[in-house]
Amino acid sequence: MTAKECIVGRRSIRKFTDQPVSHELLSDIVATASYAPSWKHSQITRYIAVEGETKEKLARCTSAFPDNGKIMAQAPMVVAVTVIKGRSGFERDGSFTTKRGDSWQMFDAGVASEAFCLAAYEQGLGTVIMGIFDQEEASALLEIPQERELIALIPIGYPAETPTAPRRKAVEELLNFK
Repeated sequence: MTAKECIVGRRSIRKFTDQPVSHELLSDIVATASYAPSWKHSQITRYIAVEGETKEKLARCTSAFPDNGKIMAQAPMVVAVTVIKGRSGFERDGSFTTKRGDSWQMFDAGVASEAFCLAAYEQGLGTVIMGIFDQEEASALLEIPQERELIALIPIGYPAETPTAPRRKAVEELLNFK
């Protein structure tokens, strides 16, 4: 599969079979995703694989958007994406490198999450990146250390659906030359 085929073919999957995701396969996906670029090669993204009873509890941390809880509940696994705070966008003395402050950690987490999803797709798995959940409740449940921040939740599993691609904006709308 070419990079273009992977990017164009990947879809957000919201329905999964009950086939479990092996720990070995997930480790391989994370190893591939570790090649995602990051601020000054800080590599701040960390993953937590959530299964079983803890996954069921995590699915209840979505009262603001209950459909996300339903998706997580029927996925065989949910991967929590976290970052180490205070590194991306910072100098060694703790000052910000740019006026964007600590926004770079969200950028790094986004790049790493997409690399994770593409690596999963290449292996035949489906994913969807979720940002609507009770961050405090989920962080407490997953025992996220103080020096880290929970950024996103990614249900992962073997797809039970093949959604069609949503309409894309025309290149002329997306690209300008100066």
